Amino acid sequence: MEVVLKRMGNSTALVLPPPVLKDLRIGVGQVMALSTTADGSIVLTPKRKYVLADLIAQCDPSASEPADLARWEQARPIGQEVW
Repeated sequence: MEVVLKRMGNSTALVLPPPVLKDLRIGVGQVMALSTTADGSIVLTPKRKYVLADLIAQCDPSASEPADLARWEQARPIGQEVW
């Protein structure tokens, strides 16, 4: 399928035909991340909306505390911090 880039104000737009949108399962108003590869290909990835409960479910409650967090907890105030 051939597409043509078009001028829209100060930007350039690419119009995707409805069959392409249907095949990709994307639609008007959907937020996408756009990146390119070394060979010049364009990659569109749907931006995922994160839900706090889903992120917490991925955490391991038995995991040890990161070393940098332990150092942060032991740090003494340097400036005008109120404790």
